[in-house]
Amino acid sequence: MVQLTDYLYSGDTVLKILHGYSADLRKSAKETGNQVDLVHADFLSQMIDMLEQNDFITSQSQRLREFYKYMAQQYPYLAFTFHGRIKSLIRAEEKFNGYISNFICEYYQKHREFPPLSDIKDQVKRFRDLIAYRIVICMPKCHLKPGQDREEVELGLLYEIANKMPRFLKDFDFTPEIADKALPNQSPRLDEAVRPYYKDYIENVKDAGYRSLHIALYDHMSRSYIEMQLRTKDMDDFAEIGNANHAAYEKAQKKERTRRQDVPEGECIYFDEAYERVWNLQNLDLSKVDVNMFTAASNFLVNDGCGLYRGRQILPYEHLSRFQNDEID
Repeated sequence: MVQLTDYLYSGDTVLKILHGYSADLRKSAKETGNQVDLVHADFLSQMIDMLEQNDFITSQSQRLREFYKYMAQQYPYLAFTFHGRIKSLIRAEEKFNGYISNFICEYYQKHREFPPLSDIKDQVKRFRDLIAYRIVICMPKCHLKPGQDREEVELGLLYEIANKMPRFLKDFDFTPEIADKALPNQSPRLDEAVRPYYKDYIENVKDAGYRSLHIALYDHMSRSYIEMQLRTKDMDDFAEIGNANHAAYEKAQKKERTRRQDVPEGECIYFDEAYERVWNLQNLDLSKVDVNMFTAASNFLVNDGCGLYRGRQILPYEHLSRFQNDEID
């Protein structure tokens, strides 16, 4: 079986790893007739194109900047940042195979048989966040009125911005996508018109405590999907440097062990290979990885200069609140 972890120890660049891995995977898939691996190789080729021919990123970020400018005008008292990134190779590979192993496991648990090949291949079409942008807002205390609760004010503004964004971005060739899964709770703060597009992880807090609003958009100019994440600074801190990181890792480890116990080994090659790829990536010792522009003292002390583990940054904008007055307009 060809897997990413075989290519992480020779000092190559991320692009060279992608070229070698995708070519070997495609060759193996043709030799074995593994159609899922062919789809996998196509997915890796998409990442290669994104990194090698990324002029469209400039156009995309400039069009998104129009919403940044709009927010700066509409919310001068608010501090906020726009961050963009291309998903890291390790995270993308883990997520791609996770879609497959999770779907097969859940299907098998429900039907006691394995899903059709066409249904397995359809799972990877859910991948919408190879490119993702994050809007993080913060209300400075100096702009709060007496008696106002900062968290409640920020939450109201976050949903207000979420309601405005899809309509605004339509004028710049972005079309919102219906969310690929329905969550049980829906916030009344989301307008009816935009509610089908959002995954509201504020009303539906993940087990690790992660909170955010997610929406997928199709960029007609670049013919690619992007994901927008909207958070308050407290939500972002918890996700990036708080307990959500480690707790999510521990939960993922437990879930992978459970999947292996639930699906008979050797009965479905597509599950076996996807499971092994995810497991090996989750148990990767980053301190032993040798990729150009990447170093790690441990799995928590990482200097990722190439987007292998944390993703490649593509858009940093920061708006600091203005002090024209002490009132919230």
